[in-house]
Amino acid sequence: MRIRVECDERASGPQRFVLGDFTIEVDDLLDRWYSDDADYFRVRGGDGHLYVLKHVRDHDRWELSSFTRHGSRGTSLGTRTPRVLH
Repeated sequence: MRIRVECDERASGPQRFVLGDFTIEVDDLLDRWYSDDADYFRVRGGDGHLYVLKHVRDHDRWELSSFTRHGSRGTSLGTRTPRVLH
């Protein structure tokens, strides 16, 4: 799903993004990783949900790659809580 993302030049990742009619503030940058053509950001929104945002560099396009509802058990990777990078 394509989304609009706002980044602050001083920040190390997205600050907020627009999903439909909702603007979601990014509370925490939890993880980031890179592929040959895109950057990925796992963030916790101000609504408590977890999102993976994908930035396709060649087209300067943002997409919502993943969504995990707050309180969802999801899949366990052996950690109790996500670590915060900033």
